[in-house]
Amino acid sequence: MILVVDDDLGIRTSLSLVLKRSGYEVKTVASPVEAMSVVRTATPQLILMDMNFTLSTDGVEGLTLLKQVKIFQPQVPVILMTAWGSIQLAVDGIKAGAFDFITKPWDNYSLLQRIETAIKLSESSQPSETSVFDRCGIIGQSQQLTSVLNTVKRISATDASVLITGESGTGKELIAEAIHRNSQRSENAFVKVNLGGISQSLFESEMFGHKKGAFTGAVSDRQGRFEIANKGTIFLDEIGDLDKSCQVKLLRVLQDHTYEVLGDSRNRRCDVRVISATNADLRSMVDEGTFREDLFYRINLITLHLPPLRERPDDIPLLVNHFVQRVCEQTGLKAVTVDDSAMNYLKGLHYSGNIRELKNLVERTLLVCDKSKLTADDFRAHYGIEPMSKSNTQQMMSGMTLDDMERQTIVNAISQYDGNMTHVASALGISRGALYRRMEKYGIEK
Repeated sequence: MILVVDDDLGIRTSLSLVLKRSGYEVKTVASPVEAMSVVRTATPQLILMDMNFTLSTDGVEGLTLLKQVKIFQPQVPVILMTAWGSIQLAVDGIKAGAFDFITKPWDNYSLLQRIETAIKLSESSQPSETSVFDRCGIIGQSQQLTSVLNTVKRISATDASVLITGESGTGKELIAEAIHRNSQRSENAFVKVNLGGISQSLFESEMFGHKKGAFTGAVSDRQGRFEIANKGTIFLDEIGDLDKSCQVKLLRVLQDHTYEVLGDSRNRRCDVRVISATNADLRSMVDEGTFREDLFYRINLITLHLPPLRERPDDIPLLVNHFVQRVCEQTGLKAVTVDDSAMNYLKGLHYSGNIRELKNLVERTLLVCDKSKLTADDFRAHYGIEPMSKSNTQQMMSGMTLDDMERQTIVNAISQYDGNMTHVASALGISRGALYRRMEKYGIEK
């Protein structure tokens, strides 16, 4: 049963018709008092709740009702209904425990999709033990990684938007692909988009496509990424690098599931699951006004944080052996082993570039050293930096801001790769364009 709470009879009637046509049982009430009467005695599948029930428009009534509902029915997803003028109010509601929000007037297709997602997610808290989980080549058995993968198992069956956070090189793209492969969309496209590499002038053409003649240089029709990803999953990497004007354009398609191809005024509908990733602190960017708050809450219905490699050292031997075996198979080398001294050395490194840095170090050492057994000295010679103890690391970072740490990481990478910007960008897990923007920001010269 879906509970609709709104003081407007027209809205209650309209929602009731839409939901009943889709096979849902519906109960409608007009006030917070009636709503609480229901939730005290029954457990709805979902609650659709307005934010104002009198002449007041501050939303206090809705927020109060939401908190009361969560006391009696903490597991029931609540979707707030709000007008365009009260987006901040909806954001406050999300912070207070609401699952999602829709704007009035709503799009029926989008509304039903969000309702289905919310119900599926609330019902899938216990993943099926009989289902086969595709790890997509993700290596590791540490508690930290296992916790992330367990969440991936639980959310894959839904269409919930996911935000993957973590340092560069931690494997965010692999996690996104694992979500897709274990979802009901796995037979359709998984489209990767590096937003850090798309300029503002090309954003609409890249994401939504264009018609021939839409602008100078448009010599033929072009499919946009959202059209290619239709019925599948779109992975928006480096979303923290997106400028404000492009954020507005992205918000529309995520909110309404519609977009316009450049040169064609006809609205097109898309059915895509959105997975985003960033190594930036989006919450801080929201506070600073560089990232839209409504977009932030649209993309992070579920947040997955990938721990850095240095926080899961038990996974390092597994990764090392995997990289060694793969290189030997690809190059035709005889089997190579890594001794205990080397493993202990590798487990003590800081890895600012995380798994990507470890992979590069193993491959570089293996290809240069013509030996059947690699030692700590072999890896040390190709790393060039002694591992820092935890106390030394803490001492170095003491008093440093996030900007200071990021700047120092870039400086270290440039030094390590002798100014080769392609290698530096690869090790840091960002595009060359994003690397140059950060260098300009921090006044770093090549």
